Parts: sequence; structure tokens; C-alpha cells
Amino acid sequence: MTLRTDLIVRPYQEVVDDVLVAMTGGVVNEELLFDVREASYPLAQPARDVRGLTGVVDDQPYYFQAGIDWRFDRAQNAVVFLERGKKPDRTSPVFYVDYFLAEGAESPLTDLNVGSVTRTIAEAMSRELALLYRQVNLAYQSGFIDLAAGTALDFVVAILDVQRKRGDFAQGMVTFFRTVSSRGNITVPQGTRLITADGVIFETTSERTLQRGQVRIDIPVRAAEAFKGPAGKVEASTITSLIVPVEGIERVTNFDPTQFGGPDESDADLRARAKAKLRALSLCTVDALLDAAREAGAANAEVVDPMTPAETPEKWTDPGTVVMVVEVDPLRFDGVRALVNARRAAGVAVRLVARYVFIHPRLRVALRRNLTQAGRDQVRLDMIAAMTGFVAGLGSGMPVPLTRPAPERGILEVIAELPDVRSAELADLLVWRTVVERDDQIGQRLPAPELIVGADGTPVSPDHPELATQVMIDARFWPVIEVEPADIQLLEP
Repeated sequence: MTLRTDLIVRPYQEVVDDVLVAMTGGVVNEELLFDVREASYPLAQPARDVRGLTGVVDDQPYYFQAGIDWRFDRAQNAVVFLERGKKPDRTSPVFYVDYFLAEGAESPLTDLNVGSVTRTIAEAMSRELALLYRQVNLAYQSGFIDLAAGTALDFVVAILDVQRKRGDFAQGMVTFFRTVSSRGNITVPQGTRLITADGVIFETTSERTLQRGQVRIDIPVRAAEAFKGPAGKVEASTITSLIVPVEGIERVTNFDPTQFGGPDESDADLRARAKAKLRALSLCTVDALLDAAREAGAANAEVVDPMTPAETPEKWTDPGTVVMVVEVDPLRFDGVRALVNARRAAGVAVRLVARYVFIHPRLRVALRRNLTQAGRDQVRLDMIAAMTGFVAGLGSGMPVPLTRPAPERGILEVIAELPDVRSAELADLLVWRTVVERDDQIGQRLPAPELIVGADGTPVSPDHPELATQVMIDARFWPVIEVEPADIQLLEP
């Protein structure tokens, strides 16, 4: 179904011709039907001259040009379309003719020359009529989300409680952490206020729920009204307090600095967001699930539809099960899963598959001094935290440096920077990649030793991990460090 973008289409030239013809007693908008088999189209009454023809060409209103598209044949009292001129569309064959009568016109107004009283009055009236038609069209368009623009669009989407995002308020993400003793779901309402040590206030822009067993969740925030402009731009780890405590939340922090959103949200982006909000009201539609994943921080998300591809039924997912493949920071995966599960319908299982490359190193680490058992355990935990933080900061699609001569300092150098560590070396290295293609292995881990490369960029044999300098990461995949304290061998001096 084609959306009609205009209620009334009456260009100025068409209106002024109709008014002039009507004022002189002529015939206005006589309707004729175009037929490719016909050469001429007789008029209903004898005509002295034809003023103009209008119709539709290429799905657009068109004013046919005399002598180029058509001519008037007085002998036949008919309009004739010229061979090389434009003609009405076959899908909209109706066209309209304005003409002056050969006799019987009773109007005393006959002077249509430029500057005449008749012509001046007609053109003045036509200008106001054409403007009125434009205003009617604008009012008509302002009621539809695909046609409204500017302030009119703001009013249309307001029914969904959607407001245009402005670029002069800083925005960011704040992570809420659950207390150790809390159980069950914890809902953080929209509008929850947070504050920095310097007194800058932020408000959450959507309601989120920390699910049972979920340790943390990311929630988008926006600077409060009083902190418009640069005042709302703060550095990472500065939004650390709740003005009104939320039961079950131990602490909050922003891992990234807040940023300005640039220009105000465009009409196209606002339409897309409003439509997504409307679709999200119907749980477990594909669009609702995708919108939930993106809202929670997934950079890319796609759904493996249960019934596609149609030609290969063996690749369909089980009834009642949907597979969603996402590209998301590992630290935000739990938040994506929680919001997707909140949007799904009862009885439908959503299997979330993330594009991850899992890196499992085993290390031999030489210590600078002898430590107690508690001290050794703490050093192992510090190493795991340092490796996890280092890899998390690389982002998706970026190689993970293991050691020099990699382009940057690697995991081994990061470990060696810890106070009690003298040096570190790889004893073993295992790498897996999540299967995201549409087959019966989707979501499983498969070994990917070919991603381990040496200084020359060629794959390294698993038997010689000491030669490895980098782990290559495919585009749209995130690296994830998987290491346990037992994987770290400590060598005392």
C-alpha cells in the first residue's frame, strides 16, 4: 500500500488557470480518460481554445505543456497528445482539461492579458488558494509519523512518551552494583537521581531491573536540567552516589566519561525510535527483542528466526526458542540478557549468543619475594584483575597483544608491572571462538588455534606458546580472558 503524502495537490499554476477560465465562463477540469490506443480526445462542448491540461506523470502531479506534450485540434474540437511529449501514467490515466467556450459564454470578463483587472484579481486569489492548499497538506501530514516533521513530529511521538533527544545535555552509562546480601529482582526507576562529588546531578533515562543472580546492570543517564552544557560533562568513575538510595544497590559508577550527544536528534532517528518503542509494546516480536538488546548496550544484534531460512528446515530453531546473536562488551552481557528476557513473552525462550573469542592462558610467574599463602592467593587475584581490565579496554575486533614485540605492551608486561612480580611467561595458551553461523553448532565454542600468531603474523604451533605475540580477533568479536587462580604457577626467588 502506497502512503498518500498529500491530501490535496493544487499547484499555483493549476489554480490560477482554473480561476481565469471560470471567471471568463469557460469549462474547468473536464475529466478525460487517457488510452494509449487513442490519438485524440474530443471535448464535451465546442471550444474556442484550451487553457491547460493537468494529470499524473511518474506518480507526481504534472502540468502538461502546450506545443510540447499536446496540441488543440480545432477541426476535431479535441485534445491531441504529441508523440514525443509526456502522457498520463497508465496507473493514473485520468487527466483534466480547462478550455474557453466557442460561444455561449455570459461573463463580461474577457481580458486575460498580464496587468489586466481580471488577471490581477485571479492571480491574487489563486496565490491565497494555493497557500491554503499547502497549509491543509501540512496539517494533514502533521498527523502521521512518517510525514510529520519538527515540532509536529514531537507532538505525534509524545503519545508514546517519547521525547526528542537534545544535544546540549551530557549523556552516559552508569553501572549499578547489587549488595552481597540482597536477593531477588531490584528495579531502578526512571528518573533515579545520582550525584558526583562536585555536585553534578544525573538522572536515569529508563527503568531497568537487576534480575535475581545478576551482579550489575548498566543504565543510561542524562545530566539534570540545571547542568545543561559543559557542566554535565564529567570524567569516568566520578558518578558514585545515589541521592535517594535504592534498596539492594551497594554502589554505582560510570566506567566511561559522559559525552554530549552532538546535534539534536534528527527527525529520521526520532521516527525510528518511536516506531521501535511502539513495536516493543508487543512482547517477543523480533523488533522488540532487538530494541531491548541495543537499549542495553549491544552494538549489533540479529535474530535467527525460528522459521528461516525457509529452504533449509534443518537449521530452524526449536519451536518456542529464538536465538539472538549480539556484539556486546562482556561486562554488559548480563544487562543485555536481563533486558531481553524482560521483553520476551511467557513461554518463549531466548538463547543469547555473544560474539566472543575466549582466551585461556596458563602462566609461570616469578615473584620478587617470598609470600605467605594468603599473599600468593592475593597476587593471583591481582593478576586476573589486571588481565581482565587490560583486555576489556581493547574493544571489539582488536588484536590482544600477549607480549612484545607486539605493537603495544601485552598481557605479560601488564602482569610484570604488579609490585610483587618479577617476570611472567606463557606456559600454555588455548583459544576458542563462539560459533555464530546458522548451523547445529551455533552458540558452541570451537578451538581456534589459528588466531594465535607470532611476531611475523603467522600462526604459532600450540606446542610453542612462548613464540606467540598476539591473539587475532575477528571483526565484531570481543576478547574474553578466562583464567583461574590454579592456572597461575608462582615461582618464588
